[in-house]
Formats: sequence, C-alpha cells, structure tokens
Amino acid sequence: MAVRKGLGRGLDVMIPNKIAAPLPEKEPEKEQNTEQKKPAESTVTAALQAEVPADGTLMSVDILKVDRNKQQPRKKFDENGLEELADSLRQVGVLQPLLVVKKGEYYEIVAGERRWRAAKLAGLKEVPVIVRDLTAQEIDEISLIENLQRQDLNAIEEAQAFKRLKEEHGMTDDQIAEKVSKSRAAITNSMRLLKLDNRVQEMVIDEKISMGLARALLGVEDSEKQYEMAQDAFDKRMSVRDVEKLVKQMNAPKKADRKKQDLTQYQLQFDEYAGKMAEALGVKVAVTLKDKNTGRLEIDFYNTDDFERLYDRLK
Repeated sequence: MAVRKGLGRGLDVMIPNKIAAPLPEKEPEKEQNTEQKKPAESTVTAALQAEVPADGTLMSVDILKVDRNKQQPRKKFDENGLEELADSLRQVGVLQPLLVVKKGEYYEIVAGERRWRAAKLAGLKEVPVIVRDLTAQEIDEISLIENLQRQDLNAIEEAQAFKRLKEEHGMTDDQIAEKVSKSRAAITNSMRLLKLDNRVQEMVIDEKISMGLARALLGVEDSEKQYEMAQDAFDKRMSVRDVEKLVKQMNAPKKADRKKQDLTQYQLQFDEYAGKMAEALGVKVAVTLKDKNTGRLEIDFYNTDDFERLYDRLK
C-alpha cells in the first residue's frame, strides 16, 4: 500500500503494508489451547504474522462471515476497477489482510472493503483478516485515513467523514487536521461543501462537476438557482473561472438598486428634518427626494387661518 508521507501516523502498525505470499491451504486443525489468541500456524504465514500489532489476531475466515462497515466513508466503488482486482485475486489470492473487528458471529471491515468486494467477485471462499479490538472513533479514524492515503474518497465523501469525526466524536477542526495531516482551513472548506444542494453534491460525487466549481457555487444561496447553474456548467463545460464570474455578477447589486439604496439613506435624513419641521409648525410635513440633491417639500394646512399662520411663520 502506497502511503503518502505524513498521513495516518500509526496506520502502518494497524494495517500491514508488505506484500506477502498467499495463505497456504488449510491443514487439519490441531488441538489448541482455548485461551490462545493466535490461530493455528497453518492459517498464518510467517511474513504476515510478523506485521500483526500486539493486540491483533491474524487469521483466515469464511468470506460470508465478513461484512462491510455501513459507516465507511467511501460509498462508491469503480466497477471496472473491482473486476480488474478480482482477476488478480483469482491468480494470487488476497495478499494483504483486511482489518476487521468482531461483531458477534461476524467480522466488520475497518479497512479493506475494496479487496473484500473483489474477493467476492473472484469467488474466493476465505479471506485473511487481522482482528482488532477498536473503539468506534478509532474505526472511523482508520477508515478515513486509509481512504485518504489511497485518495479513494471524492470531495463529498471526505467532507462527510470529517463531519462525522466532528459531530459524533467531538473532535475539533484542529484535531481532525492533525489526524489527517491537512490544514485547519482545508478541513473547514471541505465541510462547507455539505451546504450545497443535495443534487449538486451528487453531481460532485458523479464527477460531473469539480470540487473547485462546487466551491464557486457556494456563493449562490438559492438552492434551485444553485442546481440550475451546476447543470448549466456541466452542459456547457464551463470552467471554475466562468462560474465564479457568473456568481459574482448575480450577487452584484444592479445599478438601479444601488442608486435606490443610496437614496434611501438620504431619505432617512430628510425624514428626520421633516419631523422636526412638523413639530415646530404643528402640521404634517413631508419630503420626497428625486435624487440626493433635489426633491419636494410638502406642508399641509387645514384652513385659511392655518395657511396664514404658516405663511407668517415661514415669512
């Protein structure tokens, strides 16, 4: 397994990374001490046994007793890639054990679901596994790190995995960043993708639009408009720069709107003056602006005496 420098400290201890010979055919089982943790030597190759963590057990198990982890970050598997791996497994078997935890009579996969799927396609009856006792948080961390190391997760799956670590295990963005050797900003920006409309997220998963283009669409608050723009970007093969430009244009206030907004500020000031005049004159006073410099002043009067009184005051 190719491991990127810095990722998943301690993961190599959890998951062997040396290629070993296929497991030998089973021999008749010998009488074992029931308290002994390791399986019979005949089911474990010496090369693999040397890689097993101190708290792990390496063994070969019935493939039907192995089940996927429903919380595993990776949701999509390339069918063509699985078929190619299955062809290889038919020839040499599963060389790298799956990492699993015991769940009653079954074993739940922590790392190695792709190998397990391919082994089923290849018609294998048994697979090598390393059984470990792990907490729910450790399982999530290992599953996430393994997929990140292989670059198997799409942007949405990665964001969902980070969100699980944060919400279900109480980890901060800084703690997650340290675990996966990414910056805090990268973790935060990744999880922002989950604010996208679900249909847009599916387009990212299906690789119809890129992560960069999806990030540009975060600037569109209306979900329907966001989805329409995503479809338009896909149909017209638009670049990230094209989408960013459209979003900026859409969010920019129109010239008329800006003028109206500016005029509203001036109107508030003149309304204040009109209120003071009305208080001094004892009648209703209104100011209507045409622009920031011109407008109309209206002073109400209710009879001729009232008009003469106002005339004398203003004169």
